[in-house]
Amino acid sequence: MTDPNPSDPNRLMSRRSFTAASAAIGAAAVFTGPTFAGLPKLKGDNVLKVGIIGCGGRGTGAIVQALKADSGSVLWAMGDVFADKAQGCLGYIKDSMLDLDDESGTDSWSKKVQVDSSRMFSGLDAVEQVLASGVDVVILTTPPAFRPAHLRLAVNAGKHVFCEKPVAVDATGVRSVLESARIAKNKSLSLMSGFCWRYQDQVRETFEKLLAGGIGDIHTIQTTYNTTGWVRPNARKAGWSDAEFQLRNWQYFTPLSADHVAEQAVHAIDWQAWAMGDRPPVRCFAVGGRQTRPELDETGNVDDHFSIIYEYANGVRAYHMCRHWPNTPSDNSAYILGSEGNCVMQPWNGTHTIEGTNPWKGSASSNDMYQREHDVLFKAIRNGKPVNDGERMSHTSLLAIMGRMAAYTGQVVTWEHAMNSKEDLNATPWTLGDRDTPTLAMPGSTELI
Repeated sequence: MTDPNPSDPNRLMSRRSFTAASAAIGAAAVFTGPTFAGLPKLKGDNVLKVGIIGCGGRGTGAIVQALKADSGSVLWAMGDVFADKAQGCLGYIKDSMLDLDDESGTDSWSKKVQVDSSRMFSGLDAVEQVLASGVDVVILTTPPAFRPAHLRLAVNAGKHVFCEKPVAVDATGVRSVLESARIAKNKSLSLMSGFCWRYQDQVRETFEKLLAGGIGDIHTIQTTYNTTGWVRPNARKAGWSDAEFQLRNWQYFTPLSADHVAEQAVHAIDWQAWAMGDRPPVRCFAVGGRQTRPELDETGNVDDHFSIIYEYANGVRAYHMCRHWPNTPSDNSAYILGSEGNCVMQPWNGTHTIEGTNPWKGSASSNDMYQREHDVLFKAIRNGKPVNDGERMSHTSLLAIMGRMAAYTGQVVTWEHAMNSKEDLNATPWTLGDRDTPTLAMPGSTELI
């Protein structure tokens, strides 16, 4: 699966297998130009101990960003279901930081990696061991299925959290995350989401203009997330259990990933939420299907295209389209139409314009939005002024989930139904043994729960 900005080196790494990424991207591309000058004066203990739970590509990128964000942040503990993932991640980071030390003539980077074998954990209980290791901040980058449970454990343990999107794979998980966000707020803990476009300066400038009435009253929104690429599945190896096979190909199993409309295209759906002031729609209906996925066991039960229409109480309609089709054009855009003008937003090439009564062209410079998220998070922790994205990240995740529910079942899904749905895609606890393979959805037959 491809990313919001396919040219960004951190995201290229984050969406490929770790081995492929480490071969394709050099240290200089990942750790470009960070210095500790100009950071806010540190308060209290200089050290913030960071733990990572989920050591795949995205987790590796998030570690880098966390270590760049704060002069006192150190990598303290690592956990993954699979030991080889954690070891590979650690080895890559160590090698890259040593390279940077050689280039800069300092040893500041290598000193930030303080994890050792006693704080390297594997297995489905690795999250509990990381949380008990003395960390101050945790990065949650496992497959989305585990996000609700891991977030609850983290905030109950009093940890600040970076939580990747989507926050859940079903409404049961969303409700859990909303409660965890409330707990975090009551404990004055920071909770940062992985909805990175909210931290990209050009996009922020555009939405500030829109929400200030730049095109009058918004009546129509169209967003796209059409890509040609997809993560090559891992062929099943001898000795892998059903569960290990699914976990190593998690993008292709809805109970683990929430399907690509929620795991990836949710970024574009978040633009819709943003344009609507994060007010929920009344209902949605959708179509989806599977036309180009190879007929291989490794490609699981996810669809390869979705088209969703959301209806709002004030008459606004929002249209979302996403697909993974080889040899077709990619497009990641937003078209927002209002009573006094139309806005075209194409973040992949930095084009943001308004035509109409008050023509406008964005002038903000681009920035590394993935880095900005961590900069904001660590500054909030240092300054004792918590940031909490919990409600917003939960509602955007549910927008995508309800669209998937509508496509899978062929039914109209209301926001009220989605929020209160009893669907639980992981009601059977995960073990590393036998596990049923989820089946393809069939509209008209698949039940709306």
